[in-house]
Amino acid sequence: MSQAFVKEHDEQWLHEISPTVPALINYLTRENNGIRVYEVKSEKPAEGKTLHHMSNGLVYFVNDQSQWEIKW
Repeated sequence: MSQAFVKEHDEQWLHEISPTVPALINYLTRENNGIRVYEVKSEKPAEGKTLHHMSNGLVYFVNDQSQWEIKW
């Protein structure tokens, strides 16, 4: 007899997302119950990290480990 493995939660964390804007948009849209989240603007301040201002009101950037983070 075989047993099927059923995953209880299909969750993914922000830091697990590919460090691309399309991957971030897909992730944020999924987390927003399918309501599209889009990039409002991007900027590259003096410290060198590109900041992505998203329509959900938060600002995201890719850290030195190539992982997405929220700018606080």
